Amino acid sequence: MATYKNTLLKLVQFDKNDVSGLIELSASVGWDYDEYEIRTIMLSGKIFGHKNAEGKIVSSAAIILYETSLTSIGMVIVDSEFRGLGLGKKATQKCMEFATSDISIMLIATEVGKPLYERMGFITVDCIHKYLCGSYTATKPLNKTGVAIGDFVGHNFAEIVNLDKIAFGDNRSNFLHNRINQSEQCLVVKDNKANIIGYGISILGPINLILGPIVAPDSQTAALLLDSLAFNHQGKLRIDVPSGNDEFMLFLEKKGFIKASEPPIMITNSVNMPPRNNTLFAIAAQIFG
Repeated sequence: MATYKNTLLKLVQFDKNDVSGLIELSASVGWDYDEYEIRTIMLSGKIFGHKNAEGKIVSSAAIILYETSLTSIGMVIVDSEFRGLGLGKKATQKCMEFATSDISIMLIATEVGKPLYERMGFITVDCIHKYLCGSYTATKPLNKTGVAIGDFVGHNFAEIVNLDKIAFGDNRSNFLHNRINQSEQCLVVKDNKANIIGYGISILGPINLILGPIVAPDSQTAALLLDSLAFNHQGKLRIDVPSGNDEFMLFLEKKGFIKASEPPIMITNSVNMPPRNNTLFAIAAQIFG
């Protein structure tokens, strides 16, 4: 039966006509991708996967292409009725074909997916701290002497890209352009000389307000950005925090965030992984690295 199923499946690249099918696949495993998120993924990278004979999407994997040194894989999903056929591996391998041999490929794995990625040559290098909050606790906005928070305007873009490149490890100008267009809010923080020293983005998803990326020179400034993004939101929130940000995570917990999981960060070709400068306090989402 498995062999019969496999012969009727086609590995394809998805386009805008497949958005609703990808949302349906995502929902089938309890993930909350929506139209706006999938369109940002398509504009920033490529999504591959399998369709059955009736045209139903039964697997997916996406690759986000950054400028020079790094690429990210995510959205690896297989319909429950089609597991055990190697579809996740095939879709992921198709993504990896678009990364040159000298580029590091990273992903944030589920516990179920981790053994597959290990067999494909990925190694665990760290973890991400996933935090959820039912309702943000704040009586008044945070304040910090010497800095000012303001809305992003177009001429800020080059400075944000430069800050993000040092924080993340690669130029993500195309992705950031798409993410800012998708955002609920994009804020910048300036010092007393009007230099941009950090930024933060929020994305309104179907379940959570997603907070990130947040790039800042220190945890106090990161907290200020988070507070400004979350302050007036009525509803659930989510943030994914890289390791090493203990003071920032303590602030989150005081504000009502609860750590839900610590999914592993896995990398292949890690020898070429670009350095980061410890100013990335929240990632955009697990698919974006």
